[in-house]
Amino acid sequence: MTTHTTGTREDWIKARLELLEAEKALTRQSDALALQRQALPWVRVDKAYRFDTDDGPATLNELFRGRSQLLVYHFMFGPDWKAGCPSCSMIADGFNGFAVHLAHHDVMLWAVSRAPLARLQAYKQRLGWTFPWASSSAAEFNFDFDVSYTEAQQRSGDMAYNFRQRGAATDDAVPVPEPVARFAATCGTDPQSFSRDRPGMSAFALEDGVVYHTYSTYARGLDGLWGAYQWLDRAPKGRNEHGIWWRRNDEYESR
Repeated sequence: MTTHTTGTREDWIKARLELLEAEKALTRQSDALALQRQALPWVRVDKAYRFDTDDGPATLNELFRGRSQLLVYHFMFGPDWKAGCPSCSMIADGFNGFAVHLAHHDVMLWAVSRAPLARLQAYKQRLGWTFPWASSSAAEFNFDFDVSYTEAQQRSGDMAYNFRQRGAATDDAVPVPEPVARFAATCGTDPQSFSRDRPGMSAFALEDGVVYHTYSTYARGLDGLWGAYQWLDRAPKGRNEHGIWWRRNDEYESR
């Protein structure tokens, strides 16, 4: 016997219409936020970043591939890791489908990580991905956009993430949070190394040969890009989470 509130079809329609008004209000607020996001001042990018791609070395300008807009997902995959972050991997599972649509709407989508290109290529093949993924192993790109940090920064606490200063590295006597330890282990690294990379996304525009940084978001700001959660928010039990439940797409037991 269900413990959830039940009712007639008429009860449901009445409650659903009330919810519809709230959903419409949220949609209007989201539209207003999108306009505010687009109104941010653009910041010229003059540094000559270099990336390794499937087609050879490329500059930031060349990642646009003839489009005027570029979206970069900062995928957590450190230089010495054996696998990418499970959370980033779950988000990236949605990229294949819409990357082609974005590319035909003047927008290029890339993932960028610090791991060597060969390791990214092998991981893409393992998980069945085809979207563009570049290595920034020889560039300061990740550090400049606040998604990677040096060991010295970690020790001193000189780490800005999500537009706030972060604390120094956790003392060895303080237990590492269980999810961090677990994720680090699945990536083949230690918690401190794992914590030197963070997730995020950044947007860029190209006009008259000049690249501009237009937007970045981090942490919970990535929620809207995590496609599975948008579906769960509409499922009967919502996110219904009790700890970390997701895996890489090839690590679930068959059901």
